[in-house]
Amino acid sequence: MKVLTDIRFEPDVASLMGEAHVSAGSAEAAEFEALLDMACSVGRPKAAYRECFIDARGDDAVTIGGVAFTSRTLRMNLDNVGRVFAYVATCGAELDRVHRPTGDVLAEFWWDAIKAAFLGAAQGYLNEHLTGTYRLGRTISMNPGSGDVTVWPIEQQRQLFALLGDVQREIGVTLTDSCLMVPNKTVSGILFPGDHNFRACQLCHREDCPSRSAAFDADLWEATRHT
Repeated sequence: MKVLTDIRFEPDVASLMGEAHVSAGSAEAAEFEALLDMACSVGRPKAAYRECFIDARGDDAVTIGGVAFTSRTLRMNLDNVGRVFAYVATCGAELDRVHRPTGDVLAEFWWDAIKAAFLGAAQGYLNEHLTGTYRLGRTISMNPGSGDVTVWPIEQQRQLFALLGDVQREIGVTLTDSCLMVPNKTVSGILFPGDHNFRACQLCHREDCPSRSAAFDADLWEATRHT
């Protein structure tokens, strides 16, 4: 497993305040910027990845680096792929250790938005590192738990973490019994070269998802035999 820790976080304050619904020049803006300064003083976004190769394929499963994953969609996406990159990117556990006043719902919302920005920095750095180092060109990423529950079950986080190694020791990310990651602003998945526009949202029936990035695709749903 390779670890990336030299990740700079240079916040776009105006953009962040917009996402957090904070008006420039307001009293809330001063409070938000104080929280952002606090986060920048301690936050350390990180990422880790492992270059892996496909060992075997089945109808609904694929074995990567000796670890078996059950997902027809993943297997189909990897039909013409020999090498993949398992990864975890995180805002950094340091942000969860900051002592802040509790009970302020608005401040907690702001803090979550700031953590998301740190995660974005980690993801961006990781993607640039992988595409530049390995000359990947266009890529696709799949994440356990994205899309409907049958697409790639979140429980397969256990296999992904086993494939990567000691993620907790290297970048401070832990996996709960329910397969959620801590810190909460963390993503994991498998990235691989691909020339089509796959998004897990295309296989998600949830209409009111605020994070939706693509419309549900009934043809793709049928093609991957999700019944």
